[in-house]
Amino acid sequence: MVALHVAVCGPRECTDAEAALARRVGELLAARQAVVICGGGGGVMAAVAAGVRARDGLVIGIRPGDGSDGADGADGGDEASPDLSATIVTNMGEARNAIIVQSADAVISVGGSWGTLSEVALAVRRGGIPVIALGGGWRVVDADGVAVPGIDQADTPEEAVGKAMAGRG
Repeated sequence: MVALHVAVCGPRECTDAEAALARRVGELLAARQAVVICGGGGGVMAAVAAGVRARDGLVIGIRPGDGSDGADGADGGDEASPDLSATIVTNMGEARNAIIVQSADAVISVGGSWGTLSEVALAVRRGGIPVIALGGGWRVVDADGVAVPGIDQADTPEEAVGKAMAGRG
């Protein structure tokens, strides 16, 4: 069976609680032998990469810059996480979010930033894949305050990973 590819998205500047959630998601995904895809930078991205690496899993960072100096000016000078198994440089800035989402069989968001919202929106728009917001994250509502379908909420890392891996063992 081909490994499930799960994108984990979240802000470069996150809270300690968000980092702890992301790290646990990484550990759980690695234990289930999923390939984790993230933006490869700091914050939630670094935390999920650390969790995956702690369990000897595979985590791929899709970087926004050209990687020429070890830091990505296109991502606010954010260096790639040292816990990544592999790095793909795109020199596409935030447009790399489309690559992250298109490469995934499921998307888990932790926390919220404008970049995270773009990834969630691209994943929902793509359709056909689970999109899970962990611990609140983005909740999109219509003009009447009714939740727009497409984003599944999860309260714990275990629940988020379970929803992402549903039907995959």
